[in-house]
Amino acid sequence: MSGLSFFPKNDASAVAQLLSLCPAHAPTPLRSLDAAAAQLGIASLSLKDERARMGLGSFKALGAAYAIAALAAEKVTDDNWAQALVGDVFITASAGNHGLSLAAGARVFGAKAIIYLAKTVPEPFAERLRATGAQVERAGDTYEDSLVAAEQAADAGDGTLLSDGSWPGYVTLPTKVMEGYLQMAVEVAAQIDSPPTHIMLQAGVGGLAAAVAAYARVVWEDGPEIIVVEPDAAPALIASIKEGAVVTTTGPVSEMGRLDCKTPSMVALAGLARDADTFVTVTEQEAADAVAFLAPHAIATTPSGAAGVAAVLARRPALGPDARVLCIISEGPEDG
Repeated sequence: MSGLSFFPKNDASAVAQLLSLCPAHAPTPLRSLDAAAAQLGIASLSLKDERARMGLGSFKALGAAYAIAALAAEKVTDDNWAQALVGDVFITASAGNHGLSLAAGARVFGAKAIIYLAKTVPEPFAERLRATGAQVERAGDTYEDSLVAAEQAADAGDGTLLSDGSWPGYVTLPTKVMEGYLQMAVEVAAQIDSPPTHIMLQAGVGGLAAAVAAYARVVWEDGPEIIVVEPDAAPALIASIKEGAVVTTTGPVSEMGRLDCKTPSMVALAGLARDADTFVTVTEQEAADAVAFLAPHAIATTPSGAAGVAAVLARRPALGPDARVLCIISEGPEDG
C-alpha cells in the first residue's frame, strides 16, 4: 500500500519471554461451540475467549501493559520490577479497555497513568480507572477529541503518549502494543484441533486484527480466509483499503463502542492490506443479534466482543458445511 512502510510484527518470542515472568498471565480458553456450529450449518465454530484475560476483562490486557513491561525490562535493576518505572508517566486516550491495560501496567511498574476520556464514556468506567490509581481527565464528546487532548498533554511534557493507534512519526510504541496481541494467536495455534478455514477479526483501529492476521499467515500461510469486521458506522479500514492510504471516516456513534474508530492505525492498515482477504461491515442490529445468539451458549459479551460472530451469522450461507470458523470474543459484558 502506497506510503505505508511499517508493518505489524509476527514474532511472538519476546511476548512469551515477558509473560513468563507475569504471575497474572495464563492462556485464555478456546471454546468449541458444536451446537452453535450445527445450528449454523458449518463444520465448527471456535471462539477464543478473552473475557478473563489477566483479570482485566479483554484482550487489551496484552497490549499497553505489555508495552510498558517491555520498557520496564530495559530499566529494571536488581529485579526490582515494582520500581522500574518510578517517575515515568504514560498518557493515553481510551474508549474502554486500552486505558485499563495502560493503568494496570503503569501501576505494576511504579509509573503514573493519565487517561483521557470523552464526556460520553460512562462514569463507572472512569471509576474503574481511578481504582487502579490512574488520573482521569475528561475531554471532548468523542474518542477522537480525547485523543487530541492526550496528544496535546504529551506534547506539553506531561508524559509519554502510549496510544494503540499509529500515524506518521508515531509507530514504535503502538507497534509494541500490537506485538502483545500476538499472544492470542500463539495460544489459538496450540489449542485448535484443525486449522481454520475462516478467521473473523473485529477491528477498531485494527491492532487486534492485524496482529492475529500476521501470526496466522506465519502458522497457516494462505490457508484461512481472513475477514476483517467493522461497524457500518465506522468503516475506516474499508475506506482506507479502497483509497490506498489512511482515511478518516464519519458516521453516527456505534453501540460497538470499542470498534467505533473513525481513523485506522497506519501500521495495522499496512498489515491488513497485506494479510487480510476480505473486509466487511456489520450493522448495529447484527451485532446485537450476535450477542443474543451467544447468550444461550453461556458466552456473555458486548456488541464489540461479538462482532466476529455477527459476521458469521450474516455470511453463513456463503461459508458452506465444511467451514471451520475462528472468532475472538474480545471482551466481557460491560456490567461484568
